Amino acid sequence: QAVKEQPRNEQLWDRLRAGYALPDLDSPLVAKHERWYGSNPAYIERMVKRARLYLYYIVDEVEKRELPLEIALLPAIESAFKPHAYSRARAAGLWQFIPSTGRLFGLERNWWYDGRRDVVKATQAALDYLEELNKAFDGDWHLTLAAYNAGQRRVMNAIEYNRRRGRPTDYQNLRTLKRETLNYVPKLLAISKIILYPENYGIT
Repeated sequence: QAVKEQPRNEQLWDRLRAGYALPDLDSPLVAKHERWYGSNPAYIERMVKRARLYLYYIVDEVEKRELPLEIALLPAIESAFKPHAYSRARAAGLWQFIPSTGRLFGLERNWWYDGRRDVVKATQAALDYLEELNKAFDGDWHLTLAAYNAGQRRVMNAIEYNRRRGRPTDYQNLRTLKRETLNYVPKLLAISKIILYPENYGIT
């Protein structure tokens, strides 16, 4: 009996979910962002529609490097999967590189071309950067992601600030980080949960 072939998009979501590996975070901020995403299904639908153009490639590349597959959803937090997104901090592209970090990871810019908006090159640069940060933070993905958002030095300074005062140095205890960074990992975990259990939020 022939096996009914699964639609390609369903295979992709299944691959993505099967590769989840980020540790949970015991923080009320995760539930807060889950509620927001869950109550805005139209936003999720628009974002997923944009992601369809890029997500196959990104999942493939994250899988090749054996990284947690939630990383493939990071552009949802960074740019809502808009390759021409541009922030007030002069960050650009799906992965929201600022000019200096983009240059460090080989993303060229000139009058006609901005490598930060090149989905293939920016994805490779972002994964290189995440791997480098993960080594710097001894495999701690929460700190890695915080550093992707805030910069490595800022996170290391926050860790040192807590260490000198005898406080915990895990991600959610680094209270000197900006609010945006303290919400960054909870946002990614929240969107990952939405993708994992969409029926719980009335989302297809």
